[in-house]
Parts: sequence; C-alpha cells; structure tokens
Amino acid sequence: MDIRNYLSEKRERIDSFLASYFDVPLAPAVLGDAMSYSLLAGGKRLRPILALASHEACGGDAESIVPYAASLEFIHTYSLIHDDLPAMDNDDLRRGRPTNHKVFGDAMAILAGDALLTEAFYLLSNSHRSARITPSVRLKVAREIAMASGAHGMVGGQAEDLLSENAPQDIDSLSFIHTHKTGALITASVRIGGLLAGARKKELRSLTHYGEKIGLAFQIIDDILDIQGDTKELGKQTGSDERKKKMTYPGLYGIETSSRKAQGLVDDALFALRAFGDEADPLREIARYIIRRRN
Repeated sequence: MDIRNYLSEKRERIDSFLASYFDVPLAPAVLGDAMSYSLLAGGKRLRPILALASHEACGGDAESIVPYAASLEFIHTYSLIHDDLPAMDNDDLRRGRPTNHKVFGDAMAILAGDALLTEAFYLLSNSHRSARITPSVRLKVAREIAMASGAHGMVGGQAEDLLSENAPQDIDSLSFIHTHKTGALITASVRIGGLLAGARKKELRSLTHYGEKIGLAFQIIDDILDIQGDTKELGKQTGSDERKKKMTYPGLYGIETSSRKAQGLVDDALFALRAFGDEADPLREIARYIIRRRN
C-alpha cells in the first residue's frame, strides 16, 4: 500500500475536523486564538491516525470515530504547548513557527494548554458525536486516555524527564521517561481504535503490544533526529537534548546501537500483528514509516 497517500488522506480528515471545531468563536477571543494557533499548526497527526488505523484493523469504519481520534490531538497539542514553556524545555520553535508562549505570552499559553486538555474530555464524553458508541465504551476510552495522559503516563514521564536533566545516563530512568512521556499516549491511541470497534481480547492484546513497541521506537528515532536532523525539516531546534543534558538513547548507547534498537522494536511490532490480515496493513506500514521518518 501507499503509506504516504494513506497518511495524507487521514491527516486531511483530522485537520478538517479540527478546523471545523473552532467555527464557533470562543470568548475571550485570544484564548481561542491561542488554542487554534497550536492545534492547527500542522503536524503528523500520528496519534489520531493510529486510532483510525487500529479501528479499521478490527473491522470498524474510521470515519465514525474521527471525533474520538481527534481528541488525542487536543491532548498532544496541549502537552507540546506546556513542554515548550520557559519553566520546562524553553523552546522557541515548534512545527516551524514560534512557540505558543512566544506569540501569546506564558500565561495565555498555559491557559490554552489547559483548555485543550479539558476540551478533549468534553469531546470524548459528548454522546451526540456517535450514537452507536455506548456510554460504557466511551467511559473505557476516556479512562484509557486519562491514564495515558496524566501522572500514570505522559505527565509522569515529563516529570521524570525534568528531574533527570544533568543526571548520569541511566537505563531505568530512560525507559521510564520514554514509555511514559511518549509511549503511553501512542499505545492508548492504538488501543482506543480497537475498543471503539469492539475488539476481542486477543486483538486488543496484539494492538497493545504493537503500540508499546512503536511508541518506544518513535521516541528513539526522535532522539536520533535531535542529533542528526535538520531544524528546518523538523520544524524545531535540533541539539536541544544535548544542551539540556537530557536522558536519551543515543546518549546512553550511541546512534548506531539506538538505530538497531528502534529497528528491533518495529520488527516486534510487526510480529504482534501476525493474527491480523490485510486490514492491518496501514498499521504495519506506519511502523515501518517510523524508522524512515525525517521529522
């Protein structure tokens, strides 16, 4: 299959939904401007696309869960806004544009992130979005995303990431950071697609293993791109991990060993999908794409 075409089509569908979501202006207007500035700035839309692809792999219609998938981008964008703040990573560039706080100020950037996170759960709980999704399934999906986003997942990983700056490279801390800060929400993205399709336990286990493997592979490649990538291509400053003495796979193992580790994780992810047929080919190609990506 043509994975680039698939990713482009799904990204356009997510982008269309996100743009339409802000058709009704918010008050105060500057809050809505700050939210949409980062949310509509582009990006891979990997997390919502993974949800759509896993839904299809389990026999579902991707179009029917676009709002649920899009909620993941609300959460991911909030995390980027907050990560970029001076009190955290203090970055000036994101997706090729000045970071949110550089345009709207620290306080409004914090509020924009807060609003996006909260709006994600409003979106997940909105019963009018899809009548066929039962309340019990919506609750499972919301719980899945909450666990992956908060102290047990992404936020916990970010906290450890900050605490580990300038510390000696350590495999346990490194593993915790990557599996929580990045891996948890990617795994949840894959899982909710299955949950919304009524996946069987065996299918959900396979999707979970797949998500865990590609989530870690994605962050390892991210670490490598921070060293070898191009700022213009990445849309953010390179070399920031080294400047901030971050805990990274290349810092602990070197680039060559880290690349082999990422490839091994992708191979494991592909093996996890062995029980699926052609309907899971988008998931398979996304795993391979993670190794090849340049941004």
